[in-house]
Amino acid sequence: MHAVPDFKIVIVSAPSGAGKTTIVRSLLQTIELLEFSVSATSRSPRGKEVDGRDYYFISLADFDRLIDEEAFVEWEEVYPGRKYGTLYSELRRIADDGQFPIFDVDVKGGLNLKKIFQQNALSLFVKPPSIEVLEERLRRRATDSEAEIQMRLQKAVEELSYAEHFDHIITNESLDKAVAQAQSLTLNFIQS
Repeated sequence: MHAVPDFKIVIVSAPSGAGKTTIVRSLLQTIELLEFSVSATSRSPRGKEVDGRDYYFISLADFDRLIDEEAFVEWEEVYPGRKYGTLYSELRRIADDGQFPIFDVDVKGGLNLKKIFQQNALSLFVKPPSIEVLEERLRRRATDSEAEIQMRLQKAVEELSYAEHFDHIITNESLDKAVAQAQSLTLNFIQS
C-alpha cells in the first residue's frame, strides 16, 4: 500500500459539460504553482485529446491490472465499462516538479480524493445554472451521441446532489466570474 503524499491538491469536479475543464485550464494559465494531474481512463480519446496530456488512455484490461497492482490513489467506474483513476506515479511526477496537482475529475473521483487528502485538498464543485443550460452546452460541444448526452444528463442530476460535500460550490453562469472565484479560492488555499 502506498502512503498518501503529504502536500496540497486542488480538486475541480462537476457534471459533464458544466465547465470544469475550461476553469481548470484557466487556473493552469494563471497560477504557475499548479500542474495538471493527468487521469487514466479506459475510454477512447474524443476529438483532439492527446494521450499523456488530456488522459492516459489505457485498455480496460490494463486498467484492471493496474487496480490489482494498487497503482491508483483512487479510481471509479464512471460509466459502464469506462473507468477513470489517479495514478500514484502521476502524483510523484508533479511533486518532483515542486508543483501542486490540480485535478479535473468526475464528482465521485473528487469526493474520493477529498476523503483521502482531507485538509490537504481544496474541493471545488462547478455547478451549471440549470439542467437545461447543461443540456445546451453538451449539445453545442458536439462530441457525444444522443444516447451519451441523455446518459450524461441523467448522471448530472445524481451528481448535483453531491455538491454540498465539496468545500465550495461555484455556479458557472458567467465563465469570467466562475474563473475569478476559482482563482481566488485556489490562491488562498495554496498560499495558506
